[in-house]
Amino acid sequence: MTLEMTPNVGDWYQNASGESFEIVAYDMSRGLIEIQYFDGTIEEIDVDSWHEQFMVAIEPPEDWSGSMDMDRQDYGVDLEENQHLNFENPLDTFEER
Repeated sequence: MTLEMTPNVGDWYQNASGESFEIVAYDMSRGLIEIQYFDGTIEEIDVDSWHEQFMVAIEPPEDWSGSMDMDRQDYGVDLEENQHLNFENPLDTFEER
């Protein structure tokens, strides 16, 4: 028995070869599904091919940087640094009346 999965934009799947991908577009009128693999590669497949493939629905990856082709230093924040060097607590200079 084969369970047919309806492609929904934003859902993540893993194919038989272990590759993770997200549905990024679904054009019902043309019968085409656009998927984006975790590494950023985009592929378009037709609905018939979709139903012939073996895949498993999965949770979105915690590390969203894969499809963005970003390194840790490109995140825009220092993930290792917990506080700023010049941080001053405003309560340190607060005076009671």
